[in-house]
Amino acid sequence: MPAESSRARSMNETRDRILDVALDLLGDNPDAGMGDIAAAAGVVRRTVYGHFPSRLDLVRTLTERAVTEMTTVLTEANASHSEADVTWVEFIARVWPVAHRYRVLLALRRGEYGEAIHGLLGPVDELLADLVKQGQDSDVFAQHLPADILSQLAYGAVFTIADSDRSNGPLGSRAATITSLLMLGVPETRATALVDDRP
Repeated sequence: MPAESSRARSMNETRDRILDVALDLLGDNPDAGMGDIAAAAGVVRRTVYGHFPSRLDLVRTLTERAVTEMTTVLTEANASHSEADVTWVEFIARVWPVAHRYRVLLALRRGEYGEAIHGLLGPVDELLADLVKQGQDSDVFAQHLPADILSQLAYGAVFTIADSDRSNGPLGSRAATITSLLMLGVPETRATALVDDRP
């Protein structure tokens, strides 16, 4: 029995390493193949295919992992019952450390796996749209666009900034949060104050 659990632990560690490497590699090159991922993870292709029978299976698993992380963060931020803009700031602050890890999903979402990724990201999209709708209903967020579209634009800006590769250093979560709040229709003075006043 101990040998089996040791083997299972080893397999899980290998699987997690493949996923972590795939996130980094696909983030740099969304067209990276399974062979590239295997080489970067220090395993043979057969090992990668043993865990993920196809590239789509790998992308699905990465997406499911992202959905779990982001849904947890957004649900916890929503539980505070604060104003929508305050909740948005809390959500971005907590998701920022992993935002760069999942930026590849935006690129892959526009490609051949778009439909699968779009379907899996549905729960996150719905939670974000609900938050923006709450903000619109309480006159905190702008109403010139439907909540689902406005939430995607604002959240997309966060990922764009997370993905920025500037020679003078990353823009950081402050820029991402303020920019997304401005896109949601929050006045600049309020947006800046919300970010700067956060502990």
